[in-house]
Amino acid sequence: MKIVTLLRATALVSAVALIPATTAGLAAVDGRASAQFEKLAMVYQLVKLRYVEKIDDKKLEEGAIDGMLSSLDPHSSFLSGASMQRLNTMIDGNYSGLGLSVVMDDGAVKVIAPMKGSPAEAAGVKAGDFITHLDGKLIYGGELDDAVSQMRGEAGSKIRLTIFRAGRDQPFDVTVTRGVIKLEPVTFELNDGVGVISVNEFSADVGTDVAKAIESLKQQSGGKLMGIVLDLRQNPGGALDEAVALSDIFLTKGDIVSQRGRNASDDEYFKAESMIPGDLAKGLPVVVLIDSGSASASEIVAGALQDQRRAVIMGERSFGKGSVQSLFFLDSSRTSAVKITTARYYTPLGRSVQEGGIMPDITVPQLSDPDARRRAELTIRESDLRRHLVNEAAMDDKKLEADRQADPRFKLTPDELKAKGIKDYQLYYAIQTLRRTAPPAMAKKR
Repeated sequence: MKIVTLLRATALVSAVALIPATTAGLAAVDGRASAQFEKLAMVYQLVKLRYVEKIDDKKLEEGAIDGMLSSLDPHSSFLSGASMQRLNTMIDGNYSGLGLSVVMDDGAVKVIAPMKGSPAEAAGVKAGDFITHLDGKLIYGGELDDAVSQMRGEAGSKIRLTIFRAGRDQPFDVTVTRGVIKLEPVTFELNDGVGVISVNEFSADVGTDVAKAIESLKQQSGGKLMGIVLDLRQNPGGALDEAVALSDIFLTKGDIVSQRGRNASDDEYFKAESMIPGDLAKGLPVVVLIDSGSASASEIVAGALQDQRRAVIMGERSFGKGSVQSLFFLDSSRTSAVKITTARYYTPLGRSVQEGGIMPDITVPQLSDPDARRRAELTIRESDLRRHLVNEAAMDDKKLEADRQADPRFKLTPDELKAKGIKDYQLYYAIQTLRRTAPPAMAKKR
């Protein structure tokens, strides 16, 4: 078996988060590897000689690498071909398709989240949905890359999705018209005197875009902005540098996040004012909205603002991904790579969000979604994934499940909310909270 030289290393806090990594120590591992891989080489020879059909060497090589990495944890993997193309597409941010973020969950294609403003969102596809058929063809048990390839296509063409949704007795069909997907990492609007900034992913320049959004909202409000809602719901993460930059916008001192690996020399601490001087929000009250789809870089921001008491965290417990992955390219053309978990990250108070996630200061259910309660009961988080890293601190299962229990304070039904014109109860509650905390004179002028 050949040993491929690792050409470059990059690290990830989620799917596409990029920070420097090191290749130190690889030569030492290489020197000890030969004896350990004798059994693997023997199996390779047996398959080549005895398997019922002739097998391509590349297939065996990639299968061995993939099996090795998949035995570690849910986030270590081998990337090549279609999976590498998907990573590049996420970085580029433009393609024709449905606008869905999906994963493979026990042989089924599961929706992490529809992108805001996407054809899938417009058609009513929701986070947590399982897609079982495409145009009537069963895709259960297939490859995720194959399913993604089928969902993409020319803008204007249609595809029929068969969906299983928790809370519904039977699967149902949704027809979606494909469109050109241009990812917008940051969107914002002025809502009843409150600035609402939605961060959909942590790609390049998110910190700068949010800073510009704050200045624009101040101008739109005539200098009378009551507060800011930072919406991180269904945000799966992204660049660590951008998570630090976004946190830095609201903080003036102290730690934002630390990352700690196997060796103390790999530990790194990120502090406020390292990227952006001062609090650009000038002390305005801030509410951060999170839910079970808020992961990784989103949890870094929520944890930093919560620990430093700069924001009130509302919504539902976050996903609980507190690990950092490093991306190592295996060839000069960057057509294949391995993604390996290399560190954990910690909030300013030293909390690891691995498994447990960020617990909101105020738990607010999404009452405007009739299926939300049932979906919340079946939500899959990091702690539910096979081979997930265990939190170094003991986790209290009862506390982790507390967010799945009904809160007696929130009794409005979806029909009652619809009658009031409230489409997003969590956002509505956050805005009303900020309005209640605004100075009386400012609130009366609205």
